[in-house]
Amino acid sequence: MKPEDFSSDKAGTCRRTTTGYWAFYPALLPPKQEVDWALAGLLSEADRALAELSGAGQLLPNPHLLIRPYLRREAILSSRIENTIADMGELAMFEAQPDEEPSRPDVREVANYVRAMESGLKRLTELPISSRLICELHGLLLSGVRGGEVSKTPGEYRRSQNWIGPPGATLAEASFIPPPPDEMQRALGDWENYLHADTPEPVLVKCAFMHYQFEAIHPFLDGNGRIGRILITLFLCSGGYLSQPLLYLSGFFDETRDDYYRCLLAVSQKGQWREWLEYFLRGVRAQAKAALIDTQAVLRLYEHHRASLKHAKRVPQTAAIILDELFGNPVFSISRFCGQSGESYNNVNKGVEFWITQGLLRETTGQKRNRLYVADELMQLMFGPRHTASARENKE
Repeated sequence: MKPEDFSSDKAGTCRRTTTGYWAFYPALLPPKQEVDWALAGLLSEADRALAELSGAGQLLPNPHLLIRPYLRREAILSSRIENTIADMGELAMFEAQPDEEPSRPDVREVANYVRAMESGLKRLTELPISSRLICELHGLLLSGVRGGEVSKTPGEYRRSQNWIGPPGATLAEASFIPPPPDEMQRALGDWENYLHADTPEPVLVKCAFMHYQFEAIHPFLDGNGRIGRILITLFLCSGGYLSQPLLYLSGFFDETRDDYYRCLLAVSQKGQWREWLEYFLRGVRAQAKAALIDTQAVLRLYEHHRASLKHAKRVPQTAAIILDELFGNPVFSISRFCGQSGESYNNVNKGVEFWITQGLLRETTGQKRNRLYVADELMQLMFGPRHTASARENKE
């Protein structure tokens, strides 16, 4: 890390450590930031888009219909930023048969992201965003996967120096070195105090500050980016700014990955908070609008199939609960659902056959036993090729 690249102290300072290398020491939040009409207008648009999405979330008859698919899409996209690749089909197949090994190791890593996010949302009802919660999530994220070996101390803050750079880069070749462990602990304590302090900046601005600072502190040996992105949604939900966890920024960050990393580094090196705020707010605006469109499309599809229950003859008693299950996970296992619901195999099988005749389900394995069924239309709607609205938003 070259100290001459860090020409501003607005976000922190580059200092030589006691062992002789240079590291970045984040300054206290919040930074001083002037707001003009252009930034105020962008903030207003992002706030409005977030409010519309939150309002739609309050009207959902069954929130899990969207929460579970959205969360899984977020897990896939957030992991992809770290070059951990899995598609929804692979993830859904693994979740339908969790006792079997996934098709590739990456799939388990993405499944762990889902577990961490689900646990975080549940724990918010009893525990605020804190070091304890963050370490719990990190332990789940790295459980039994690459990066989760003892040397990476899953669930524990680092006790040694880490750094960011090209693959295989040494400490001397790093592009960014976060604070050493003792200073990291102090900075993390200041970060947590800021998170819960009553400060005047708008919530989305505070969220942008929070995310940057966590990434600059880099408190874990691995998994910092994924935990930092989980915290965005947890922060908005914990304060009641989002009625349901429907907003995720990883899709925007993934589509504009170079800008994401460039803006984060520019804050540290040049104090360019304004550029980072603009980028972050554009992401919120784009993703909130896209999520609202997706929400409406999924609800229309759900109501379409609910209507078929009223018009069809001889509807099995399990058809309605299977429909709800499918809108949470479009890959269906009869045996797993029987274990979860307590329904008999024959009753569930009749429900599945009904949805096959209705064109909602398709059997995918060709096997006589341990069959899996997929709701193709829903899978395509939630996890197929996405529009590039967020990329276009970033260029406006």
